[in-house]
Amino acid sequence: MNRTSDSATLRTAATPVGTHPGYMPGFGNDFETEALPGALPQGMNSPQKVNYGLYGEQLSGTAFTAPSHQNERTWCYRIRPSVRHTGRFTKIDLPYWKTAPHVDADIVSLGQYRWDPVPHADTPLTWLTGMRTMTTAGDVNTQVGMASHVYLVTDSMVDAYFYSADSELLVVPQEGRLRFCTELGVIDVEPQEIAILPRGLVYRVEVLEGPCRGFVCENYGQKFALPGRGPIGANCMANRRDFKTPVAAFEDRDAPSTVTVKWCGQFHETRIGHSPLDVVAWHGNYAPCKYDLRTYCPVGAVLFDHPDPSIFTVLTAPSGVEGTANIDFVLFRDRWMVAENTFRPPWYHKNVMSELMGNIHGIYDAKPKGFVPGGLSLHNMMLPHGPDKTAFEGASNAELKAEKLSDTMSFMFETRFPQHLTAFAATEAPLQDDYIDCWTSLEKKFDGTPGVK
Repeated sequence: MNRTSDSATLRTAATPVGTHPGYMPGFGNDFETEALPGALPQGMNSPQKVNYGLYGEQLSGTAFTAPSHQNERTWCYRIRPSVRHTGRFTKIDLPYWKTAPHVDADIVSLGQYRWDPVPHADTPLTWLTGMRTMTTAGDVNTQVGMASHVYLVTDSMVDAYFYSADSELLVVPQEGRLRFCTELGVIDVEPQEIAILPRGLVYRVEVLEGPCRGFVCENYGQKFALPGRGPIGANCMANRRDFKTPVAAFEDRDAPSTVTVKWCGQFHETRIGHSPLDVVAWHGNYAPCKYDLRTYCPVGAVLFDHPDPSIFTVLTAPSGVEGTANIDFVLFRDRWMVAENTFRPPWYHKNVMSELMGNIHGIYDAKPKGFVPGGLSLHNMMLPHGPDKTAFEGASNAELKAEKLSDTMSFMFETRFPQHLTAFAATEAPLQDDYIDCWTSLEKKFDGTPGVK
């Protein structure tokens, strides 16, 4: 069982401060968990009186009338109802966190771009002040599209909490370790793991090992789900059991605190006198989770040709167009390459999707130079891209034996919407001005005679 802590760190009854309370396996499960025995009502959601003098409250992630297989909600049993966790709001400014629609007429988003890692700042930064928006897409007001961010975090949030009414956040650490103390439990993440924080969930972010840097996909639309495997069948790719949802943990702590809310791209702050992380028990299927990317089981060609990158989809956020995602989260991790008579790296292409890639660690096979850990690249919709000359020549002339791609982990935030650069991405982030030149050395090989040259 979990219990309350009078410190700022939630913990279990049987372990010292700083030890993680634990997780439950599964993705989209209907979980139930309680931090005190008997705190969770049985057989009903809203008894006349809840044990321990708790308040029953529902957190809805979908409309009440959403189809049952899509309906998501969690019943929370908490020390104070959420109406006590907000008061009068004051608008505040977080100038580096941008929300779509955000189009700067003076910035050219049409192009192939790549950035070196955004450097750590000299000043202390928290989860809120350290967020740096790189691109925006779609429109938060109509709940479609996304934004991509780089976070730089050196300091923990102290007596400060946050939730986004706009979006679900997919967090991809690249450096350092973070702890998300949420209403529904505690999640620790490190590089090669991800965390998913639902829309409307209140949390505080602490630094376990810093400085911290990583990437965030802010999803305005339908929440992330596992992709359909189709003829692949029941196994491989991301398996449900490898996702971990936190057990209940709570704080019963009185201290002057702030709660910041992101709503339609604006930030508002309210002051309260206690911690809002006071859910003693909960049950439902709308909850945060984490996933270890090292458990992703890739599949691919075992005879010839290079499959579409969609074969590496970890999570997808659907749109209203069948088969076309609002966002796909795609992972390129270590794997075997065995295809015969095949150009093995990603082929040259342009398509209707906009692709923002990030390097978590190692070398990406299509860009062996310049795309370093912590770096980003953007290939917007209908812009051609593909291997540079080094990758092309190497793959075209390599001995085609079984080859293990090792020490590599990159990802892609792919969306059906054009991604617009922010002023930070265009003028402050370390843009590689010569990236577009990586293809200029590709020469004409055509000579008009039959046969492959």
